[in-house]
Amino acid sequence: MFVSKKMDIVVMPGDGIGPEITDATLYVLKNLNLKLNFIVREAGYKVWKKTGRPISEKTIDEIRKKKICLKGPTTTPAGPGTYKSVAATLRQSLDLYANVRPIKSRAGIKCLYDDLDFVIVRENTEDLYRGLEYTMGNVAIGLRVISRRGSERIAKFAFELANRDGRKKVTAVHKANILKETCGLFRKSCAKISKRYPKIKFEEMHVDAAALKILSNPRDFDVIVTTNLFGDILSDEAAGLVGGLGLASSANIGDECAMFEPVHGTAPDIAGKGIANPSAMILSSVSMLKHLGEKKSAMKLEEALNRVLADGKVLTRDLGGGAKTMAMAEEIVDNLS
Repeated sequence: MFVSKKMDIVVMPGDGIGPEITDATLYVLKNLNLKLNFIVREAGYKVWKKTGRPISEKTIDEIRKKKICLKGPTTTPAGPGTYKSVAATLRQSLDLYANVRPIKSRAGIKCLYDDLDFVIVRENTEDLYRGLEYTMGNVAIGLRVISRRGSERIAKFAFELANRDGRKKVTAVHKANILKETCGLFRKSCAKISKRYPKIKFEEMHVDAAALKILSNPRDFDVIVTTNLFGDILSDEAAGLVGGLGLASSANIGDECAMFEPVHGTAPDIAGKGIANPSAMILSSVSMLKHLGEKKSAMKLEEALNRVLADGKVLTRDLGGGAKTMAMAEEIVDNLS
């Protein structure tokens, strides 16, 4: 996708620290002098309290029409009787079947490994996250949905990503020794698709072994492809290797639409104080720019953020500094040149 004319982007600031990191990110994006028009729409807990739904059908239809959404974190209450998360609703409503989480070390950030660069590709619309749950007396039951179509297309996405980015290996992560039907189907589908890409090495691994290897030998991974729940857990674990969720971005990609969002939550304990780290939201916008075909601007923005992180003088509290959210955004803008 390439920006040849003004591109409309639906922006959802979200809850908690969402509006603060969104303002910082839009400030940075506006200083790139691109043809981007931001359409701000509300979603999340406050919208649910007002309307009984966390996101309106009108907003979903607008994203469907505009094709691109930049989303801040939104609150999802725990337990029965509450609503499905906004992110899960959008992923399923817009068929954003591929969740892409880069795991990358950055200079200046204290990491367990200083040379990591791999990607976790997670199937984004199926598995237990379909929310098919019910109770029978004192027993609660959830249905795990894994389809051949869903498994094959996420495997293809992972191999295409590896091919495009010059990566050498795809690791399919599952638990087919125990979940013989659901993970068995996923495993078989990945193996089938791998045969179309003979130049890319294919391997498979049980999820518990993969969880250990992410901690003990993460350099051995290049692209991981896995199911929804496993991918959610493993990608948060992997983020801990490279500075935590404050630096963890994600892309949610479908054939028609795409949504980009930070991985972290709403951090209500610091909301409104102007001290939240905007890095994950900014890195999510980097992925958005790449998706839009603005690769030079994406690289320019990521390099500016990397310089600020490496310099270490204007960082938010969670990164070891004492700067405000907007001060860090302003420093990134100063480094764009």
